[in-house]
Amino acid sequence: MNPKDTHRAVRGSAAGCRRVLMSLFLGLLTGQLLTGCALGPDFERPRAPAVTQYTQGQEPARTVTAGGQAQHFAYGAKISADWWQLFKSPQLDLIIKEAVAQNADLQAAQARLRQNQENLRAGYGIFFPQVSGSFSSTRQRFTTAQFGAANAPGTIFSLFTSSVSVSYLLDVFGGQRRTVEGLAAQVDYRNYTALATYLTLLGNVVNAAVAQAAYGAQIEATDQLIGFQKEQLRITETQAQAGTVPYANVVSLQAQLAATEATLPPLRQNLDKTRHLLAALVGRTPGEWTPPRLRLGDFTLPQEFPVTLPSQLVRQRPDILAAEATLHNASANIGVATAAMFPNFNLTASYGQTADEVTKLFATSANIWSLGSAIAQPLFRGGTLWHQRKAAIEAYQASAADYRQVVVTAFQQVADSLRAVEHDAETLKAQAAALAAADQALRLVQANYQAGLVNYLQVLTADNQYQQARLGYIQAQALRLQDSAALFVALGQGWWRPEARTGKELE
Repeated sequence: MNPKDTHRAVRGSAAGCRRVLMSLFLGLLTGQLLTGCALGPDFERPRAPAVTQYTQGQEPARTVTAGGQAQHFAYGAKISADWWQLFKSPQLDLIIKEAVAQNADLQAAQARLRQNQENLRAGYGIFFPQVSGSFSSTRQRFTTAQFGAANAPGTIFSLFTSSVSVSYLLDVFGGQRRTVEGLAAQVDYRNYTALATYLTLLGNVVNAAVAQAAYGAQIEATDQLIGFQKEQLRITETQAQAGTVPYANVVSLQAQLAATEATLPPLRQNLDKTRHLLAALVGRTPGEWTPPRLRLGDFTLPQEFPVTLPSQLVRQRPDILAAEATLHNASANIGVATAAMFPNFNLTASYGQTADEVTKLFATSANIWSLGSAIAQPLFRGGTLWHQRKAAIEAYQASAADYRQVVVTAFQQVADSLRAVEHDAETLKAQAAALAAADQALRLVQANYQAGLVNYLQVLTADNQYQQARLGYIQAQALRLQDSAALFVALGQGWWRPEARTGKELE
C-alpha cells in the first residue's frame, strides 16, 4: 500500500470512528434524559428530640465549691478541640500526642475510612461509559466441510483484529445512583466511627492518667500511715516492756499494721494495670514503654463546661452521626432493591478493523463496527426480588430503631455525666470536711495519749478514721477529674476542628 492509500484509509477510519462516537453520544444523551428519577425514598435526617434539657428537674448552673474550686456550666457554648489541655498537664499532653500517633484502634479506623473512600470513588465509575480495547491475532485452517459442503482442500490463513468497544448502562430507575448513595453513606459511617474512636481514646487516656496519679497518691498515703503505725508500735512495745501499758495494746497495733500493709498489694496491682493500660493506649507493649510519673496535683480542674444543647447533640456526637449514616445506607438500599424489579437498559458500540495481514488493518475495507441496545426485564424470580425489597424496608426500620436507641443512650450519658460532676463536687466537699476533722481528732488523741489521758485503742480508732478519710479524699479528687473528662466525651466535644481530629485527614 502506498502512502496515499494509507492516508485515505486512516482518514476513512477516523471518519467512521467519529460517526460511531457521535451515535454513541446521542444514545448517552437520550439515556441521560431518561434517567430523571431514582426509585426508593429520598433520605431525610431524623429530627432532633423535642427536649430542652438532659436531666430531670432543674439542670445545674454551677457546682458547689470544693477544694477551693467550683465548676460552671455554659449551655450552648463551644470549646476548642483540645479540651484535654484544660487540665494543664504537660505530661498528659505528651501521652495523648503519642496515643493519637500510634494507637492501633485509631489507625484501623482510619484505614477502614480510606478503604470506603476508595470504594466510593470506584462506585462513581458506573456513571461513565465503559471503554475497552482489544487486539487479537489467530492462525486457523478453514474448510467448507464445516458447513456441510463437499469436502474441499482446507485454506490456512491468519486473522488480525483490533477493536474498541463502549458500553453504557442507562440508570433509568436510579439503582446505580442509590448504590453510590449507599457507598457515600458508608464513608460517612466510617468517618464518624473514626471520630468516635478518637474521642474515646482521648477519654480513656485522661481517665487512665488520673487513675495512675490517684493510685500513686493512695500508695503514698498508705506508706506514710504504715510508717506512723510502725513508730507507734515501737513506742508501745517499749511501754509494754516498762509495764506502763498492757501487752494487748501491742497485739492490737500489730494487727492494725498488718491490715494496713495488706491494702498495699491491691493498690500496687491497680497501679501496674493502669500503667499497662496507658502503654496499650499509646500502641506499645508494657515492657517497652513506661508512662511518665503523674501526680494529682499536676492536673488542674476545668472551671467551665460548654454544654451542648440537646437539639445540637444529635448533630455533633460522632456515634449518633454514625448511626444516622447507617440509617442513610439502609434507605439507599431500599432504592437499590426497588430498581432491581424494573428493566435494565444498556447501550453498546464497537469499532475496529480486521484483516488477514497487519498492514491491511488500516484499509477502509477492514473497518468493522456495531451499535446496539438491550433491555432486560425480570419476569419471574419466585418472589425473590419482592422479598428482597421487603427485607430492605425492614432493615431500614431496624436501623431507625437503632438510631433512636443511640440517641437515648447518648442523652442518658450526658445526663449521668452532668449529675456526676455536680455530685462529685458535693462528695469532695464532704470528704474534705471529714479529712479535716479526722486530722484534728488524730492530733488531739495523739497528744492526749502522750499525756496518758487516753488509751491506745482510741489512738488506733483515730488512725483508722484518718486513713479512711484521706483515701476517700484522694478518690473523690480523682473521680471529679475523671467525670469532668467523661462529660467532654459524652458531649462529643471538639472534633469539629479538622486539624485537631486525629492529626491525620479523616474526611
